[in-house]
Amino acid sequence: MGRSRSRSPKRHAHKKHSRKRSRSRERHRRDRDRDRSSRTKERNSKVRRRSWSSSSSSSDGGTLDEFGRARRREKLEEVDRLAELERIRRQKEQEQRQVEEEAERRIEQLIEKRVQDELERRRAEIEAEVLKRVEQVKEGMEKQMLEELERKRQEQLEAQRKQEEEERLKRLELERIMEENNRKIQEAQRKLAEDQLKLVEEQRLVDEERQKLRKQEEKRKKEEQKRILGKGAARPRLSFTLGGGGAK
Repeated sequence: MGRSRSRSPKRHAHKKHSRKRSRSRERHRRDRDRDRSSRTKERNSKVRRRSWSSSSSSSDGGTLDEFGRARRREKLEEVDRLAELERIRRQKEQEQRQVEEEAERRIEQLIEKRVQDELERRRAEIEAEVLKRVEQVKEGMEKQMLEELERKRQEQLEAQRKQEEEERLKRLELERIMEENNRKIQEAQRKLAEDQLKLVEEQRLVDEERQKLRKQEEKRKKEEQKRILGKGAARPRLSFTLGGGGAK
């Protein structure tokens, strides 16, 4: 803010004095050309007057009187006097323009010096203002960077939380599947054990029945043998007599 205020008068003054100098130089150039043109016309007029005077004198053969020559001299002197006055006026105008240009130059130098002095005087203030703005911009950038880092950190935490939640759900599903499989395995093992017990029991019953039948068969055989043996013991005795007595 301080920099823009201190430079604005300088630019404005510089442009103003530049325009003044341009206009002054243009006027000076036009006056110089006009002065040259006027001097050229005066010289041409004097040459024509001399030529006319010479030709007139030669043609008249010195018949012009003193009065005529006096009148011409007066006119020539009047012309010369007017030309001198014009020259003096233009010289004064030129000197006046030079004075004005010098004054404008000095004023411009004075303004520039004052601007430089003002800038030098306010240099510390301007530098402090610049440093303040730089610090503000720096703080703004740091704040924005911290906010961006915090946003990314929150996004990472959210992504990590979702991933952990997904892993937890997968782990629970896996545990449920494993529990279900264990339950099925235990149920199958229980049924297998029950089937094995049934088979063992059936085998035991079969063995007991076989053993019972075997014992019954052995008992029947023994009884049969006893019965057979008992019949043999119960036969009548046969008696034989010697000498033809015959049996009784």
